[in-house]
Amino acid sequence: MAQLPPFTLPTATEQAHSFPTGRHTLLCFVKEDCPTCQLSMPLIQSAQDAFGDRVDVLAIGQDEAGNAKLVHDHGLTMPMLDDSALHVSFAYDLDTVPTVILADGAGKELRRFVGFGKQDWKDLFGEVAGIARLPAPAIDWDSYPDSRPGCGSKSVEPDVHERLAAEAAGSPVRARRIEVGESDDVFEFMFEQGLTDGLPVVPPTPERVMRMLDGTLRDSQEVIGAVPPNLAPLTVEKVAINAVMAGCKPDYLPVVIAALEAVLTDEFNMHGVLATTHFPTPVIIVNGPIRDRIGMNYRMNVLGQGNRANATIGRAVQLVVRNVGGGRPGEVDRAALGQPGKYTFCFAEFEERSNWEPLHVEKGFAPSESTVTVFAGGAPNGIIDQLARDARTLANSYGKALSAVSHPKHYGSGEIVVIIPPEHVDTIAESGWDKNQFRAQVQEASKRPVRELVQDEVVAEGIPPSRAEQMGMDTLVPKFRSDDMITLVVAGGEAGKFGAYLAGWVSGPMGSSMVTRKIEE
Repeated sequence: MAQLPPFTLPTATEQAHSFPTGRHTLLCFVKEDCPTCQLSMPLIQSAQDAFGDRVDVLAIGQDEAGNAKLVHDHGLTMPMLDDSALHVSFAYDLDTVPTVILADGAGKELRRFVGFGKQDWKDLFGEVAGIARLPAPAIDWDSYPDSRPGCGSKSVEPDVHERLAAEAAGSPVRARRIEVGESDDVFEFMFEQGLTDGLPVVPPTPERVMRMLDGTLRDSQEVIGAVPPNLAPLTVEKVAINAVMAGCKPDYLPVVIAALEAVLTDEFNMHGVLATTHFPTPVIIVNGPIRDRIGMNYRMNVLGQGNRANATIGRAVQLVVRNVGGGRPGEVDRAALGQPGKYTFCFAEFEERSNWEPLHVEKGFAPSESTVTVFAGGAPNGIIDQLARDARTLANSYGKALSAVSHPKHYGSGEIVVIIPPEHVDTIAESGWDKNQFRAQVQEASKRPVRELVQDEVVAEGIPPSRAEQMGMDTLVPKFRSDDMITLVVAGGEAGKFGAYLAGWVSGPMGSSMVTRKIEE
């Protein structure tokens, strides 16, 4: 006789029941949405009615809400134990419910059957009647079919079984495993499964995922948010899997997690960023000491290729949105043209090269803290000024360039990120200007009279004529809704007077707003 695993489970009223009980016991594993379990419930209750004084009858339900419904619908009086965590079902190696097991007082298995069999129940009642020395219950057997197959146990559902196996083994890796044939090319397999962004990804083997999880102290099963468009729950483990695929090092994982926490906020509105036909994608800006600890680039070629941290952190975020949330191009991702930043867009601020406070300090964080700021931004557009020798002249150049953002006749724009290179920072510093002064002058220089912005027979874009008349043709209109819509970030090589801007997308409740999150290392 096989020894059954002991367990303790609660009822809906938190009354704990342990097995073995010291008496013969019927263990009946069921779930509410299984017709064969529904068929069996009256017989389980009959066992309780006939033998309950001398034999323990325990119903073990696999769904908390379903358990209560079974009790109500069938008037059950035996304990209905809650195994919604499925640990006991897994330990008992269930494939099918109902599974009915008769055990002796020491917990050794005497009889087991699965599904519904009329003869199985007759034999069981006969055996239990002998043990209890009580008559078997009177059952209208003619009302029951000879047999009926059961349903799959919840403990063997995809993803669930792997999670339970990992929990039983004490492993933090619980995601469903995909077996790749020995003759298959694993990289081609990943392409065929639609798990890549169009470039090869690193196969996320359990060993690689385990190493990636070493990069954080957070529990691998902690849910950090729901990923649109499918609103799929995102665990730290799933972040780690996609970080492996993106090519991250474990040290990068806290940055990826923080970036995703920001991306998944209502303010950022990742669903809208995906669904628009416009250009935006998550742009990730990193501040604080972690930049140097993980080797991020904030100097020469800062927006380009060649730095592993910059490239893979942004890519990991994109892969999570694709693989966990279902945000795939041509489906929910409706971008008319897209942009290269949809592969990855991540860089750090060159804080040490500026007399201004860095972005995260401006957002209310301490200089010693590390943060990510996410922004729904477009591709970089260059601003070239090699002649300005003071802050005002340079701000005027930036203002003139920014007046063409989106379209020269589009005004009332929202958030924008302006990247200032070190040589331009030096020019501004020599004039002693702070960020607010520079922003205000950019706004001033971007102003245009309404007459230049009105729709006409040459250009249909712009302010409708009737509204323009109301505003007054000589009224000066600034490009941006307010000065604080202009975010200034210092980055780039120390030679070259070339700045850039990243246009935003419908800032505010109807679109996306910049979000900053602290990186928990």
